[in-house]
Amino acid sequence: STNIDDLLSKEESAQIKFDITGVKIKRGSLNFDDRMGKRKLTIAELDLESGRMKDNTHTDIALDFKVTGDNPRIVAQVAVKSGFLFVLLDKHYVLDDLKLKLNGEALGLSQLELNAKGDIDAQLNSQAFALKGLKLDLKGNRAADKIDLSLNAPKLILTDAKAESSKLTLEIKIQQANGKLAATLTLPDLTGNAKQFNVSQLSLDLDGKQGDNSIKGKLTSPLTGSLDTQTLSLTKLAANLDVANPKLRKDGIKLALAGDVRADFAKQQVAASLNSKLDDSAIQATLGMKPFANPHFNFDISIDQLDVDRYLPPKAKDEKSQPGSPIDLSGLKSLNASGSVRIGQLKVANLKSSNVRLDFKAGAGRVEANPLSANLYQGSMKGAFSATTTASPKIALQQNLTGISVGPLLKDLADKDLLDGHGNVSFNINTQGATASAMKKALSGSAAVNLQDGAIKGINIASTLRSAQAKLGMQGGSQTQAASATEKTDFSELKASFSINNGVAHNEDLSAKSPLLRLAGNGDINIGAGVMDYLTKATVVGSLEGQGGKESAQLKGITVPVRVTGPFDALKYKVDVGALAAESAKAKHDGKKTEVKEKVQEQMQEKLKG
Repeated sequence: STNIDDLLSKEESAQIKFDITGVKIKRGSLNFDDRMGKRKLTIAELDLESGRMKDNTHTDIALDFKVTGDNPRIVAQVAVKSGFLFVLLDKHYVLDDLKLKLNGEALGLSQLELNAKGDIDAQLNSQAFALKGLKLDLKGNRAADKIDLSLNAPKLILTDAKAESSKLTLEIKIQQANGKLAATLTLPDLTGNAKQFNVSQLSLDLDGKQGDNSIKGKLTSPLTGSLDTQTLSLTKLAANLDVANPKLRKDGIKLALAGDVRADFAKQQVAASLNSKLDDSAIQATLGMKPFANPHFNFDISIDQLDVDRYLPPKAKDEKSQPGSPIDLSGLKSLNASGSVRIGQLKVANLKSSNVRLDFKAGAGRVEANPLSANLYQGSMKGAFSATTTASPKIALQQNLTGISVGPLLKDLADKDLLDGHGNVSFNINTQGATASAMKKALSGSAAVNLQDGAIKGINIASTLRSAQAKLGMQGGSQTQAASATEKTDFSELKASFSINNGVAHNEDLSAKSPLLRLAGNGDINIGAGVMDYLTKATVVGSLEGQGGKESAQLKGITVPVRVTGPFDALKYKVDVGALAAESAKAKHDGKKTEVKEKVQEQMQEKLKG
């Protein structure tokens, strides 16, 4: 048999008696292969020397060895010196005057240096533990971060009968390329017993700097725990966090937090119920995490109001966007989470919305929000968003905006006054790229617009046609004008659909109507380059009298090409005067033919009467 239990007697055996004069091993090795757990561990270059090894007899031991393993990875040199006592029947083990050194790679840290000393007393049968004069110092690197940790536990006793400790302090310092963080955890006392122990007021102090942000915070709470149920609880958590940044608001960011947190180590889960105040925002959150290895996070967050813009540096008036700025979602690559966020009033990028709902999922290198919905600008939106966390992220966005007021939305979002109207906008787009510029140039998908009672800003087509009419004596040529902030062409209805490929939105079916004009058109909007090349055909269906004189009535029924070109912030409109002259001449010729025909018909009728 390969099961060691099968080799042992099923009857109760007598207690093993241990009495060895001493142990001395040089250059020994041990190999462990856990095929079920898919773990391997090797101990090599083992040097072991001890005094007399006898049950319930104090001795000294010295160990020095190299350990390598995977899952988790460890490559380290270990040295141990300590007094040692064991009582096998009681499973009682004592290490006194312990000195431990470890150098190498372990615990996810490289260039690790760990030093520990103190006394440890563990009685496993009765679950009694005692620490005395324990000091631990750890230094190492996690990627580019330098970590320095120290633990000081002068006295800690935990038994069925009592729990007792002196002040315990844990300090950690993290040095990063663009910042640093110092944290101090203090447990002033310990009372109770192993089944139910208490700390009167745990405290955690934070002091750090991240880029231009200075961070200071403090967390306090009573703590309760149990070795029997393997639980810890922060029963009345209170925290305050202040963030200062010279580029942000002068009074900084202030976060107040209250609630409770419970950790269940047997079930490997953590749950928290929190109430928070972030400046003027009231936040309620239920959070959870399980298991501890490769955890899944869940959350349910409700916020009454949130102004994201107040936490962003102000944008200078002459500041230009950085199209080459990388879009990095790699921080979400290992995230495994799901939950819901609801916000009563939200402002972000100057875009205002209410009743925002976002159901979020993340896992396997992908994040998505579905639904992503809100009320905004007299209407509503509902759709979905997804993205991969690869080096060149793939992003997909689908939205239906219903009953919105387009003008204020464009003005707030892009500071552009190009279009006004009330109605529906829909789009289903996807893209991929490592920068914002690359993503614009890779856009593909479709979009549609259906608006009523609005205006195309920048040009008054009726006025432009009247101006062009003065040039009808020309044999050709054109009239070009820049967009004007004071001019507009009203419409009662505007419809258009777009196919988008490689960042260019192409349209073939523009249809706009007003009592005076009908507009049709086709062309391209190059989103990646930020330019437009579009041909509009304006047909006069009503009289321009009262809008420029009786002579304008001559334009009725005439279709005039108007080409729109240039960058979005400097559009130009060109009226084809030559085409206008040809259309006008044709209309006059057709009008004379009709007039002659009508006169001939009148003469024929007169003769028939005679």
